[in-house]
Amino acid sequence: MIPFDPSGKIALVTGANRGIGEAITESLLAAGAAKVYAAVRNPDSAAHLVEKHGDKVVPIAYDLQNAESIAQAAATASDVEIVINNGGVLKSATPLSSGALEALSFELDTNVYGLIRTAQAFAPVLKANGGGAFVQINSVVSMKCFPAFSTYCASKAAAYSITQALKAQLADQGTEVFSVHPGPIATQMGDDAGLSAIAEPASLVGDAIIEAFRTGAFHVFPDTMAKQLGGAYASFAKNVIESEAGEG
Repeated sequence: MIPFDPSGKIALVTGANRGIGEAITESLLAAGAAKVYAAVRNPDSAAHLVEKHGDKVVPIAYDLQNAESIAQAAATASDVEIVINNGGVLKSATPLSSGALEALSFELDTNVYGLIRTAQAFAPVLKANGGGAFVQINSVVSMKCFPAFSTYCASKAAAYSITQALKAQLADQGTEVFSVHPGPIATQMGDDAGLSAIAEPASLVGDAIIEAFRTGAFHVFPDTMAKQLGGAYASFAKNVIESEAGEG
């Protein structure tokens, strides 16, 4: 992959109002991004970012479950050169839970269909603006299932698969694609899942993305657990996932 410089670029981050999305926004601005669209369901929820950064942050309505909302955002944010799809949902459900199918349907609609909706809306925008970068926040559970969160793991595994396809398809238009795989991160979602005791700062994710831009790495493993999994996965990732054989 070709190194990508975020300095002076215009970005859009879904779920930018808190947690990992907010940390990514901060990292982008610290790296010299000219502007970040904070793409959130309720633009008022990003007011604290505007207060801190002024017109470098532009809140914009964005619902990953609503194709029309995403299309409107793409029309408004027609100058973006970086798209980071961070927004997601989690339900604690195993395959034997009474609500497993409902949980999986909900997670697929946001975590997978939302990714596809975002890619379809913004791939033409990125192409028109010279290519740029498309970043998908996946997870270590994209690669390893944790039974208590089985349906979430399944949705993230599907998102990881879609990300691999996007890497191949968007290369022709000069868009670099990055797949980010955090472990337990200190966010409200992590707290709700009972992971606060082992969670690490969200800033690790934002900083790891900036580093990936500079190195051109497709797989991004930001934190301690992620790096351990990434080390074990490295050979398979290099020789199978990132191999050009069979792509198309």
